[in-house]
Amino acid sequence: MQDRIHTADAEPGDDVTVAGWVHEIRDLGGIAFLILRDSTGKIQIKFEKDEMDDELVDTGLGVSRESVVSVSGAVEEEPRAPTGVEITPESVEVVAPADPELPLDPSGKVDADLSTRLDNRTLDLRKDDVQAVFEIRSEILRAVRERFREFECTEITTPKIVATGTEGGTELFPITYFGEEAFMNQSPQLFKQLIAGSNVERVFEIGPIFRAEEHNTPRHLNEATSIDFEGAFCDQNDAMDVVEGVVKAAYEAVSENCADELEALGLEDEFEVPDEAFPRISYEDAIERINATGELDEQLVWGDDLPTEGEKALGDDVGGHYFITDWPSEIKPFYIKDHDDDDQLSTGFDLMHPRMELVSGGQREHRHEKLIEGFEQQGLDPEQFEYYTKMFKYGMPPHAGFGLGGERLIMTILGLDNIREAVLFPRDRQRLSP
Repeated sequence: MQDRIHTADAEPGDDVTVAGWVHEIRDLGGIAFLILRDSTGKIQIKFEKDEMDDELVDTGLGVSRESVVSVSGAVEEEPRAPTGVEITPESVEVVAPADPELPLDPSGKVDADLSTRLDNRTLDLRKDDVQAVFEIRSEILRAVRERFREFECTEITTPKIVATGTEGGTELFPITYFGEEAFMNQSPQLFKQLIAGSNVERVFEIGPIFRAEEHNTPRHLNEATSIDFEGAFCDQNDAMDVVEGVVKAAYEAVSENCADELEALGLEDEFEVPDEAFPRISYEDAIERINATGELDEQLVWGDDLPTEGEKALGDDVGGHYFITDWPSEIKPFYIKDHDDDDQLSTGFDLMHPRMELVSGGQREHRHEKLIEGFEQQGLDPEQFEYYTKMFKYGMPPHAGFGLGGERLIMTILGLDNIREAVLFPRDRQRLSP
């Protein structure tokens, strides 16, 4: 709208036009107030009924909550108003009326369950705390990109429609691609390795991944955002250095640039930036420490994957972010390189938050013959991945990388109860719309 200003920019003595949503109406008899809300805040519109045109008053006070209105008038100082100023209107235009029966209350006075909120995301996002999550998400992704560039990385975009799965198995969404079977990509893993094998040594990507897992938990999605890194002439320790820097950069950016959003979420007094190095705990030490907590019904042994309750027990013991390193080769993907002096021990690592796993990474197998052996050991047909394996014949440097769950990072930074709160329109087993 031409000449419209934001409510936060309204100054006493100005004649302005503001536009936004009707947050609420307070009718005190001879005087009434319309509270108008836009992306910068709220402002009070004052109606003195006996001194104003009846049509103007009827328009301003007869509109339903969440209708879009445009108001023109004089800004006056009023210490009792929520923002210290108010507008005496000369005109009120109802731009888009709202149905009086709202499916949820954007003022937040009446709670709604998560399913109702997700079904009505547009209304849900009108709440300060919900909007704050996505303003912080945007800031986290900005900071992550900036830190990757400080690590001399080039941003890339890889295909999301592929002929074969990244890791084999059945966790794939099949689609028809011009009469042929194809799949939604589980991970940019193979493609980012191919780029790292070129003369573009360090790359990152922030993009969607798709997994047809039948999980129905507060921390799983079927479409998620993956934050990926791959670096030539890097080993697993270099990759851990990068991901630790990226995670800390996200926390630092939120602390420095999101004070209003943290306040909207009630986190202003408890938000902390990790300042110490993340401990690096071997898999062997991890299962010993988990067993020592006595939290599991059965003791873990070498080769076991870590159950959720085991991760929680270790997270409580460590008290912050930590890496688990040197996993058994048999439970890591074919592309993870083994230690040179022990082929039962991989260079794979996970980065853990006390609540959950955030990252999986490691040094990659860059030797063609060993890579083919890895395919065969995991029951995969190397010929189906020929586009990938053949490039390892032409001088593939040692390289390492990781994949970081974007929504899990946001969820743990903000202490969200459900990962779906970190996604505008989540996709899970029950939700395909909106």
